[in-house]
Amino acid sequence: MIRKIIKIDEEKCNGCGKCAAACHEGAIEMVNGKAKLTREDYCDGLGDCLPACPVDAISFEEREAPAYDEAAVLAAKKAKEKLPCGCPGTNSKAIRREHSACEIPAAAAPVQSRLSQWPVQIKLVPVNAPYFNGAHLLVAADCTAYAYGNFHNEFIRNRITLVGCPKLDMVDYAEKLTAILANNDIKSLTVVRMEVPCCGGIENAAKRALQASGKFIPWQIVTVSTDGRILDR
Repeated sequence: MIRKIIKIDEEKCNGCGKCAAACHEGAIEMVNGKAKLTREDYCDGLGDCLPACPVDAISFEEREAPAYDEAAVLAAKKAKEKLPCGCPGTNSKAIRREHSACEIPAAAAPVQSRLSQWPVQIKLVPVNAPYFNGAHLLVAADCTAYAYGNFHNEFIRNRITLVGCPKLDMVDYAEKLTAILANNDIKSLTVVRMEVPCCGGIENAAKRALQASGKFIPWQIVTVSTDGRILDR
């Protein structure tokens, strides 16, 4: 059918990812640092993404396209919200910690962020960003920064940081990571994951990317427990 649908100018796109975040239907994804309309049947043609784009890379066009499938959009949203049952990573538990008064000084200086680049999401970061050249790369499951208290000082400091969750993003990061490793002068690779089985996706993607890139660089895997301990490195 002929209908109104968005058009993305990849030459203008700067890879900021704002349009993908603004698209409530999930029709836009970041692919190799550029916004792409990956599901035409998810695009309702209303253009919520247009005002989000800072470089005017999105416009409307009338062309042959599949009809907007609202049922498919709702089903995709529901599937994304509902995690598979039985995964140990979804088990709820309380973590009790004992704190003494001396641990929290009344006038304690704020902890300084060690993050040195933006964006940090694997899906959003441009493949050829200049900060990758000569970088020590950190690929981390996003929960690790919350579980491990000294994450900024011990892992983010002096590294370029990429984070993701293969379960929630429902993507294989291997292709994107391969492109980053192959096209840039990466000095080392550190992968930090949680102990839960589903976090193995980010470790496996990094290992496959390193192999596919043909690069021989120092690398390590660090595993963090759900109560905030380093289990192995």
